[in-house]
Amino acid sequence: MIRINLLPHREEKRQAQKRQMGVIAGGVAILGIVSVLLGYTIIAGIIEYQNGNNAFLKTEISKLDKEIAEIKILKDKTKSLLDRKKVVEDLQTDRSSSVHLLDQLVRQLPEGIYLKAIKQNGKSITLQGYAQSNARVSTLMRNLEESPWLESPNLVEVKAVTVNNLRANEFTLTVKLSAPTQAAPASPAASKGKKS
Repeated sequence: MIRINLLPHREEKRQAQKRQMGVIAGGVAILGIVSVLLGYTIIAGIIEYQNGNNAFLKTEISKLDKEIAEIKILKDKTKSLLDRKKVVEDLQTDRSSSVHLLDQLVRQLPEGIYLKAIKQNGKSITLQGYAQSNARVSTLMRNLEESPWLESPNLVEVKAVTVNNLRANEFTLTVKLSAPTQAAPASPAASKGKKS
């Protein structure tokens, strides 16, 4: 006997295929959603980690900025103190230079020379006065050249004038103030040789 299947088997195959496609589509959709959620979670974690790093770096940068500001303040204070120290050292040096200047002028001034003005501008000194003759002015310049505290005398002007009914030469000269070079102290043997 021949058996004939009258059931709609093609329709059942189509339905089975549709169910399979539905299951596959559902699986792919679920897999897609899971992938998206997983990717979102990973990216959110990376962003959060980077935000944490950025916050840490900002706090460290702010600490360093404060330290840099403190260092700048310390540098400014140090510079100010060094400037003050230099001013004090310059004042100490200049304090004794006036004494040496006047001492040397008294020692090097020959007879017949009278000073009427002494002006100091830094290391440059201008002397104005009267001399009985030009030769005395020359003697003064030689004496100033030999002084350990004075150097480079330069005659600016000499002119004949009458002072208290006496003829005199009015002069102006400049000279530089300098510290003497310290000579090495003589040895005891050399000083004994000089005495004998």
